[in-house]
Amino acid sequence: MTGTLTIPPSVASIENYAFEGCSGLTGLTIPSSVTSIGSGAFKDCSSLTGTLTIPSSVTLIDFYVFRNCSGLTGVTIPSSVTEIRGYAFYGCSGLTGLTIPSSVTTLGGYEFRKCSSLSAITVAAENPAYMSADGVLFNKNQTTLKQCPGGKTGNYTIPSSVTSIGNYAFEGCSGLIGTMTIPSSVTSIGDGAFEDCSSLTGAMTIPSGVTLIDLYVFRNCSGLTGLTIPSSVTSIRGYAFYGCSGLTEAYFQGDAPALQTGSLPDNSMTVYYLPGTTGWGSALDGHPAVLWNPQVDIGDASFGMTLGGFGFDISGTNDFTVVVEVCTNLASGVWEPLQTNSTASGSFSFNDPQATNQPSGFYRLSMP
Repeated sequence: MTGTLTIPPSVASIENYAFEGCSGLTGLTIPSSVTSIGSGAFKDCSSLTGTLTIPSSVTLIDFYVFRNCSGLTGVTIPSSVTEIRGYAFYGCSGLTGLTIPSSVTTLGGYEFRKCSSLSAITVAAENPAYMSADGVLFNKNQTTLKQCPGGKTGNYTIPSSVTSIGNYAFEGCSGLIGTMTIPSSVTSIGDGAFEDCSSLTGAMTIPSGVTLIDLYVFRNCSGLTGLTIPSSVTSIRGYAFYGCSGLTEAYFQGDAPALQTGSLPDNSMTVYYLPGTTGWGSALDGHPAVLWNPQVDIGDASFGMTLGGFGFDISGTNDFTVVVEVCTNLASGVWEPLQTNSTASGSFSFNDPQATNQPSGFYRLSMP
C-alpha cells in the first residue's frame, strides 16, 4: 500500500501485523473507534512520516507496533494508555521527542532502543511508576536508569541515587562526550548498557559493588583509553569490551576474573594486577599481564621537603602508570588526584610545589 491512509471510523480493531512492511505508506489517521492495535501492526512502515496521534480509546501499545517506523518524528500517547510493551518504538530513528503520560505504569523493555534522534524522554510528574530527569527515563525513585535517549548529546552525569543501569540504557548514545563516571552506588550494569558510545573518552572505573561485567556492556566504545576493574568483579561475559580499540591499559584490583569469548578488546592492551592477587600468569586472554607494584623510595635524597615543594621517587615494574593522590586532612577522607605519571624505565620523580602552602599533606599511590 502507498500514500496516506485514513482508517474508516467503523474499525474497532487493527490486527497483528496488519500493515507490516507497507513501506510506501506515508500518512496515517487512526479513528477514535479503534480500541485495539495488535502486535507489529505498523512494523517496518519506514515511509510513515510526521506525528502520529494514538486515539484515546486505546489502552495498550503492543509489542513491535511501530518498530522501524523510521520516518515518524513524533507520537502522541493518550492518557488512556496504561502499558507500552517491548520494542514498541524500536528503530524509530526519526523520533525526536516523546512524552509518557501519568497513566502508563508498565513498560515492557527496549521500547526506545535504536531511536537515534530521540533527544529527550519526558514523563508526566504525576506518573506513579516512572520519572524523567534531564530527558533520561528512570523508575519512580530514580534507582534504576532505564533509558538514556539515543540522541542525547554533551556530558552527562549519572545521579548518585542510581543502583542499577538497565540493559542497553545508553546504547548508541554516540553524542555523549567526555568521561562517563559511574557512581559508587551502582551494583548492576545490564547487557549492552554503553554499547556504541563511541564518543566517550578517557578512563572508565567500574564501581566496587559490581560483581559481573555483562554481555556487550562497552562494545565499540572506541574512545575509552583506560579501565579499572574492582576486586568485586569475578566474571566478564562475552564481547564486553569488544571493539574498544583505544583501550591501552586495564587495571585489575582483584583476582583474575573468569572470561568468556571476546571479553577483552583485540588490540595491544596491557593488563595490570596487584601483589597478593591470584590466578594471574604472563597474559590474560592474549594480553600481557604485568604486576603493578610501585613503591615510594623513602631512603634516598629525593624524599622530603625542599624549596620547590615536597617530592619523592617512585619505582616498580617497567611500563606502569601511577596516580599520586593528596589529602590535606585525613579526617575528611577526601583524596584528590594530583599527578598521573607513566614511565618506561621503572621509576620517575614526583614533586608537589603546592606543599609549601599547606600546613599538612598526605600522599598515596593509586591506579588510574
